[in-house]
Amino acid sequence: MGTKSIMFQGTASDSGKSWVAAGLCRVLRNRGLKVAPFKSQNIALNSYITVDGKEMGRSQAVQAEAAGVTPDVRMNPLLLKPSTERDTQVVYMGKVLADMDAEEYGARKPVLRQRILETYQSLAAENDVMVLEGAGSPAEINSDTKGLVNMGMAEMADAPVVLVADIDKGGVYASIYGTIKLLPKEDQKRFKGIIINKFRGDASQLASGNRKIEELTGVPVIGVVPMTDVDLDEEDSVALQRQSRVKDESKDLDIAVLALQKIANFTDFHSLAIQPDVSLRYVATPADLGRPDVLILPGSKNTNEDLTYLKTHHFVEEIQALHAQKTQIIGICGGYQLLGKRLADPEHVESEMTVQDGLGLLDVATTFTGEKTTTQAVAKHGHTELRGYEIHMGETTLGPGAKSFATIVENNGQPEKRLDGAVNPDGSVWGTYLHGIFDNTAWTRQLLDRLRVAKGLQPLRLVGKPMSAYREEQYEKLANVIEDNVDMAKIDQIIAASDTDY
Repeated sequence: MGTKSIMFQGTASDSGKSWVAAGLCRVLRNRGLKVAPFKSQNIALNSYITVDGKEMGRSQAVQAEAAGVTPDVRMNPLLLKPSTERDTQVVYMGKVLADMDAEEYGARKPVLRQRILETYQSLAAENDVMVLEGAGSPAEINSDTKGLVNMGMAEMADAPVVLVADIDKGGVYASIYGTIKLLPKEDQKRFKGIIINKFRGDASQLASGNRKIEELTGVPVIGVVPMTDVDLDEEDSVALQRQSRVKDESKDLDIAVLALQKIANFTDFHSLAIQPDVSLRYVATPADLGRPDVLILPGSKNTNEDLTYLKTHHFVEEIQALHAQKTQIIGICGGYQLLGKRLADPEHVESEMTVQDGLGLLDVATTFTGEKTTTQAVAKHGHTELRGYEIHMGETTLGPGAKSFATIVENNGQPEKRLDGAVNPDGSVWGTYLHGIFDNTAWTRQLLDRLRVAKGLQPLRLVGKPMSAYREEQYEKLANVIEDNVDMAKIDQIIAASDTDY
């Protein structure tokens, strides 16, 4: 008997299928099963670096942690990172394959399909259950619905499918019906259950609608999952639309993050958002900036394009005004590059521009090359050890008006010594290539307490639990939500019959 499997597909992006899959991974792990997540192709600018320096989608890293296993690039063999309106950076098995347009990528699909199948089989051979995730909607009839994801992957893995529908968006039954009925009959047979997600209220109110959709589709509704306060990393940038742009006046510290057009790895700021005295908000217009205590320029998939965006939308003047008022300004990865004096792209890695002036708040200059840095890193900032990861194109050099922020002492588990980041003379502006830096809880609390003291407030001096422990609590909480609101007996039946022909 082969490895069992189950696949979660969604009626649309951000339907919650990633979280449902993560919750089931934890449920199965708690039963003592060896379980691994799998998503054949991911389109996302939030990514994760494995212990061996490979890049993969963040949702599969979250699901792997929920399953109690180390994230493995085989869990997400293809990661697509849109870089321009036409081109996408294709990351295959953790390393950049090439930048491609849709036509070029389409021509590669037959070869990639076979490689994805081999990768899936390799991972499945090591596990009891595979929990697969689709991408977007399976019913995108303007494209090849059999491709590398959704029903194409379900066919390769011979996996049963549970459809996850987001009721919070409205039109949930129409989206369920349309998703199923737009697919060919042989694909419709793969649907073995429907989960309605993000419901607010008494689930009994849906009883008549659930019965009707079951009659119309022949697929049972096996769960109604409530809107919850489970707090896990989001992968899809759609999630930013739910983030506040207005300061929470009950919090002492106001931290604003620029919502760049090509924002990447905004999960860097999750650990700030959970601090009890921090109001974290994402700023989309200069008018939203206000007078924050800290302004953060986040990572970017295309630093040159985001710099042009900041200039044409009059952010530059506002950022410089905040700097003149001694607001703390921080740049992470692409945001660090933006803070420099110059961006040079002689090989046109990111754009057609050869060179353009940066914001000029740090005496550094960045030159882009085709080489991509992907590492898990350990750094020393003063006497403090910081853990994080790097994902960036380009090399940055410091001028005489800047000193380094930290020293990298370990790279993918190997000793190393090189400088990272930069700080301006008075310390009001600094940048680093280290993603995940705020997950260093004690160091982050010291940073926040210095901001409090500068405002005339008492430091909180909270010890705080490590982010790893916080995430473990959230995985358990999510597992309880799934077990309490989904028919687990039906899930078990679906998994048990997963090697049945469809």
